[in-house]
Amino acid sequence: MYVPGISIPRQRIFPRKGGGAKGGGGGGKSGGGSRSGGSSSKGSSSSSSSKGGSSSSSGHSSAPVSVSGKSPKSGSTVSSFSNGGGRISTIPAGAAFAGRSQGGGSRADVYGSRTYGSGYPSAYGGVGRGVGGLGFPFFFWPVVWGGGLGYGGAYLYNHEYGNSDNPDRPGGPMTVANFASNTTNSTFHVLSDNTTVTALIETISTTCTGIAQNFSRVPVLLNTSDPSAPRAEQAIQYYRASSVVLTLDGYNDTTALQDNSTGPDVPIPSWADTTLLNCLNQTIGDSVPLVDAATTTTFSFASMSQSPAMGLLGLIWTLCFFMNML
Repeated sequence: MYVPGISIPRQRIFPRKGGGAKGGGGGGKSGGGSRSGGSSSKGSSSSSSSKGGSSSSSGHSSAPVSVSGKSPKSGSTVSSFSNGGGRISTIPAGAAFAGRSQGGGSRADVYGSRTYGSGYPSAYGGVGRGVGGLGFPFFFWPVVWGGGLGYGGAYLYNHEYGNSDNPDRPGGPMTVANFASNTTNSTFHVLSDNTTVTALIETISTTCTGIAQNFSRVPVLLNTSDPSAPRAEQAIQYYRASSVVLTLDGYNDTTALQDNSTGPDVPIPSWADTTLLNCLNQTIGDSVPLVDAATTTTFSFASMSQSPAMGLLGLIWTLCFFMNML
């Protein structure tokens, strides 16, 4: 199955890396910052709906997940295969990142590119380079990279989101899951908050069974100071406003280490297991947990007529109305 942005047959596997300026500054509807650059890479199975629902276009029903740590949105549920969506609102005064926008991100918006700062809906400025000063279309925070200044571009090390183990991070601290190919020497990693990685282990292990071996059964706490931990130059796809990233051991995209690179991405190595890569990419795009959009109940006489008791009540109300007209 061909998945745009991932499958090998095309000359370019991912869209051209964005060359825009790093987002900066404070709040505002778009979260501040200039956003420009390449287009996002969407999977073929992503939903086009902007409303929350019981199932996605992939045919799977929404499955609520247990949130560890801080909830992305108080009073709301988080579900795998959810369509997400909902209205964009402004974070109130007194809360973290007050004045920035949050919400509105749908399943159709989850795919980014290889650029850190991609995966944002157009209402938030589209694709750019860096995550500083931006809003939260999916309520989850962007991933953070280790290494510190001096190793790669400054845009990779924005400190406003704290360390990977920040207790205020929605969904819990950052964790990692590993997925090794059973045919080639390819090892992929999924990095995100603990809630998201836990949910993706379940959906990936079900969907990609038979083509992955030695994959993680439980998330492992990410240690960004570990030299063997995944690095920004190994990223092959960002999702959900750069709050999820897929990396590949042995891949080295040096353009990711530059603040203002407009050059082409380094191609995926020929030895990479593209069957597993395609499965991981599509499954993450289909099932990465989203905050469910709020639902509303509409009152109508038609709905009343479906219940005998409510139908009788409606008849009495109608008779009383006409009697008062006499």
